[in-house]
Amino acid sequence: MAAEVLAALNPRPNGRYADGTLGGAGHAAIILAASSPTGWLSGCDRDGAAVEAARTRLAQEFAGRFEIRRGNFAELADWVSEQSCDGALLDLGVSSPQLDVAARGFSFQTDGPLDMRMDDRQRLSAADLVNGGDAGTLARIFWEYGDERDSRRFAKAIVHDRALRRFETTKQLADLIERLAPRHGKKAHPATKVFQALRIAVNDEIGSLQRGLQAAVKILKPGGRLAVITFHSLEDRVVKEFGREKTRDYTFRGQVDVPELRTPCVPELKWVSRKAILPGEVELRENPRARSAQLRVLEKNI
Repeated sequence: MAAEVLAALNPRPNGRYADGTLGGAGHAAIILAASSPTGWLSGCDRDGAAVEAARTRLAQEFAGRFEIRRGNFAELADWVSEQSCDGALLDLGVSSPQLDVAARGFSFQTDGPLDMRMDDRQRLSAADLVNGGDAGTLARIFWEYGDERDSRRFAKAIVHDRALRRFETTKQLADLIERLAPRHGKKAHPATKVFQALRIAVNDEIGSLQRGLQAAVKILKPGGRLAVITFHSLEDRVVKEFGREKTRDYTFRGQVDVPELRTPCVPELKWVSRKAILPGEVELRENPRARSAQLRVLEKNI
């Protein structure tokens, strides 16, 4: 969503921007190009291969105008100065290179190790969860992070089968799910939601998003904009709830919002557009994986 991101952040010379999910540096490159010749970008990614690829790509054209670190965007405020940025971008989910490399274990399209770690320095992998979690834990993960209606049945089958043979590969797990829930002509693979749920759990994606939104607001100047691209409803709900909280013109004590006990305040953020911005037809033709993308944009007031 290059055009939409540019319209949301409106990069300009002397501006300072943060990209918390560098990936292949596609968005970083267009932000630096639009803010030439003096714009600055701070970028990070959990994926070591992505960080090196981004650094190499950006150095070819934008040397001296960026700083890249390997890490979680939840930690942006630890190394980017507060109220220093004119814009921040979070492009969530798994990247195409991660999906396309079988050795990363994100996809069941090709067989690979059951890994799914965005940062291979962390210890917990999908295999650890699948082979170590009890049936209740696995069912909760599949339900909460994948909205999988057969979560309990799948979890019990995994616990049963792993007693005979440890789950080591993506194909092993995908074949079990397909055996339990045959496609019967359906286009979507029955293991899609299970794989999504495991990936989210392994990488603590929801917790990282909640912390990352707070960190992004900290580093924004008043008038700075936060652009967040989500790819599934769970992420989008987190962003919308964060937006509702930060755009309220009142505060309240405790866990329950009682209208009579509200205290007026200046909202920290405001919506640039209350409706999600969707990818255009041209992008959908060129990049079918963008079909579920939604862009939401907030602007900092104070």
